[in-house]
Amino acid sequence: MHHSLGPVTSACSRARLRKRFRAATVRERLAHLFRDRRLALLLLIALWVSGARGQTAAAPARPDLFRQIDEILVELSKITGWKPPRKIHSDTITKEGVKQFLEDRIKDVVKPEEIRAEEIALKKLGLVPPDFDLRKTTVELMTEQAAAFYDYRKKKLFVLESNATLMQKPVLVHELAHAIADAHFNLEKYIFKGKSDDAAVARQAVMEGQATWLMSEYLMSKMGASLRSAPEMADVMNRMAGASGGMFPVFDSAPLYLRESLLFPYTKGFTFQQAVVVKLGNPGFSEVFRNPPASSQQILHPEKYFARIQPARPLLPKVELRGWDELIAGGLGELDHEILLRQYAGETEARLARKWRGSQFRVLERKKHEQFVLLYSSEWEDPKSAQEFFRLYRRVLAGKWKKLQVSRESETELAGAGDDGAFRTRLDGTRVTSMEGLPLP
Repeated sequence: MHHSLGPVTSACSRARLRKRFRAATVRERLAHLFRDRRLALLLLIALWVSGARGQTAAAPARPDLFRQIDEILVELSKITGWKPPRKIHSDTITKEGVKQFLEDRIKDVVKPEEIRAEEIALKKLGLVPPDFDLRKTTVELMTEQAAAFYDYRKKKLFVLESNATLMQKPVLVHELAHAIADAHFNLEKYIFKGKSDDAAVARQAVMEGQATWLMSEYLMSKMGASLRSAPEMADVMNRMAGASGGMFPVFDSAPLYLRESLLFPYTKGFTFQQAVVVKLGNPGFSEVFRNPPASSQQILHPEKYFARIQPARPLLPKVELRGWDELIAGGLGELDHEILLRQYAGETEARLARKWRGSQFRVLERKKHEQFVLLYSSEWEDPKSAQEFFRLYRRVLAGKWKKLQVSRESETELAGAGDDGAFRTRLDGTRVTSMEGLPLP
């Protein structure tokens, strides 16, 4: 769920939110405020790829760094074929300034009840632990990951004062890649126009993946090399970006869902952009904005993007509950299911997520009693893969609850009680549905 901050799903009154933010979730809105929290690690990888190894010392961002903006924009223009923007305003910012920026902008774009709904959904789905604090973790993660950001509203670029000298220019290139794309496609509108939660994640991967690709291509061009003729470098980045090596303790201690959702736009977005450039050449830079990917699955499997394979919208199970209201509703993508299976079933079993075809969920609330019901549905490639997911979903239930009491079990149905009420999970052809947290009889 990305994620940029990474991993949430959707919030509050869906109809009201869509009027203001379309399908953008709390995750996408928070991430859009300050996307490059995960850039520092990936910059080290890009620098390693381009041969710039060695120790660095912390130093304030120098004024002459910003004097390189015009030269960098010219180079990015040559790489993309896009006309550079006339003027980019820039400045340094302190860590305290970053935190204040985040606090102010979060108050502006995300309501407390929206964050509450997101947090409850994540807990019901089993993607975060019961004691997880979404807002606190979000601010801590984004502040820790701070390197630089481009403010779409003010059209201004900020670089952290304490950013290591060696990393300053690559950070600047990455942000200017956002600026040149924003000049042509208005990225603020782009991220908010996804037709589903998963589509918003895919658009985020387009933005971050392209900026990371352009940053890496710029660095390689200084060595007379190119990603166009060295596609194996995209694989190098994916293999190396899985852990922070102790650089980011908040990130390291975050739930798997947050960690993977934070990395996804940079790593998988990078390899997606590589595939687009290899197939389409320079027109590919614009194509991903004019015809955005519809799902995280299209990012993970670019061939599905080229084939325009759209996600299914399986029907949710029906239930009649008086006095219950919808708290939140949304969709889960292949990325979400891969993480869910990795968390509760293991790496090998998580490969089944490639057979995913679509998913929806809804959380109902009985507010006075602080009770919640999860309605979930997923569609799979064929009956065999649906049956396998049905089998593995039992492990998901057992993993996310402290107790699992099964009262009825067959090849197509699993029913009983969990931590927060009764549940009923069913297999119907290529569809798997689940109702969880139902009032006990």
